[in-house]
Amino acid sequence: MLVLVASIYAYQIMEQQRGLAEFEAAKKSIITFNDGLENVAWKTRAVRATRFSIQYGYLQLIPDANLMSINATVDGVLTPLSNSTFPGSTGVIKYWIETKYVTFGGNYESYILGSPSSVVSEGMDSYGRAVVEQQPNWVSITLDYRVRVMRTAVIKVNNVDTNYVDIWVIKVKMPVPHAWSYINEFDLKASCDSVQTVSYEIKDVSNQASVVSVRIGDASDYQVPITLVTPGDVVFNVIVSEVQVSV
Repeated sequence: MLVLVASIYAYQIMEQQRGLAEFEAAKKSIITFNDGLENVAWKTRAVRATRFSIQYGYLQLIPDANLMSINATVDGVLTPLSNSTFPGSTGVIKYWIETKYVTFGGNYESYILGSPSSVVSEGMDSYGRAVVEQQPNWVSITLDYRVRVMRTAVIKVNNVDTNYVDIWVIKVKMPVPHAWSYINEFDLKASCDSVQTVSYEIKDVSNQASVVSVRIGDASDYQVPITLVTPGDVVFNVIVSEVQVSV
């Protein structure tokens, strides 16, 4: 009997170690996948793939998980820079594993890529945002994409100073009708379907201080202050890359 108990205990420990090893490998695969996706995001028809090996948890593709909302406030007036179709909603990639293999304690949250902000305003920051969270019975890694906002140029147009503010959006599309789960060995592919730009012009700006606010899903708005050259005009270019994520 003691031998049987010891064997069962040893097997449980071995399974926990394997589950933990898979979790660590999944973290690395998600970061590698993000690098590939960001590499193809602005190159139409470019493709990258990352290998996943999952036995103890599962990877989930969740289409249209988050609606994106982008607004600019200039001279105290709010101007929507998005609608229900452009850029519209975006998908989320999620890995799940039970807490019997990996546990960090209740309400655990840690970013392995990016930060809670839905906005990127520094040139070298990643668009990707990956967070490890613990819920009852499960630990998850969630990967989604933030919005980059930067003033890129001030050019005289018809002798008027015109500020150009570029807003880059990665919109993740998935060929599944609802959340879909994957296990075993597979390649997760990212391919750039299209890159589109919509411009919004505001004339006769008098206040140097403007704000671009971004909301992704149910999270709070994050705001980026933009300093404008005034008097003059401002053009907001919303540049959306549609990236197909599939297995």
